[in-house]
Amino acid sequence: MKTSPWQPLPERRPTRVQLDREQIIDAALRISDAEGIDAVSTRRVAAEFGTGPSSLYAHVSNKDELLRLMFDRVCGEIELPPHEPDRWQAQVKQLMLHTHEILQAHNDLARVALAMIPNGPNALRASEWMLALVIKGGLPPHYGSWAIERIFLYVTADAYENSIWRAQMRNLKQTQEEAERQVKVELKAYFAGLPEDRFPYLRAHPDAMTSGTVQERFEWGLDLLINGLTSYVVKA
Repeated sequence: MKTSPWQPLPERRPTRVQLDREQIIDAALRISDAEGIDAVSTRRVAAEFGTGPSSLYAHVSNKDELLRLMFDRVCGEIELPPHEPDRWQAQVKQLMLHTHEILQAHNDLARVALAMIPNGPNALRASEWMLALVIKGGLPPHYGSWAIERIFLYVTADAYENSIWRAQMRNLKQTQEEAERQVKVELKAYFAGLPEDRFPYLRAHPDAMTSGTVQERFEWGLDLLINGLTSYVVKA
């Protein structure tokens, strides 16, 4: 029997979306880079593929695991050059500047590292590189491990704080230079107006209190931490 050309076509179920973990991380990072980690959820990521959250659970258990995977993916962007033990301080500083730059390029993702111990393969790769370098440079292993934890904490905390400032600047429609200039002007006037009998030094040094750029202060703090390690070096 011939089928009528006017007969409606049978409904076909949509093809099930085939996902893998890397696609899920890619989508989550796109959302996070644009809107921040609070915008990331399994439901929101699933919507990027036109499917439901249950399709993600074969690859990620929940949002916390997804955030950890995202952070480790970003750690994979860190470039690790060959060790130069005679220049270990300079190499550690370069690694931290590079890491700081990468984290700042990913909105507020640095916040993830403040709530957990980064132990994914890419994070471990960076930790292994740094621990080996400082031990070769003369630091005892336990001080080397403490150095990794303290310096990475400084870098991630600074990157996260900067993401908060950038969000405020976007709301105010200001560039970083404009925001820094405005903050300095306001703070300088505030310090200069403090009661002299209670805050004589803050009142007398408003220029010093507002000196330097955000980046200059970050690098100074980094030097402070790295240079302080030299007192723990054991000479061979």
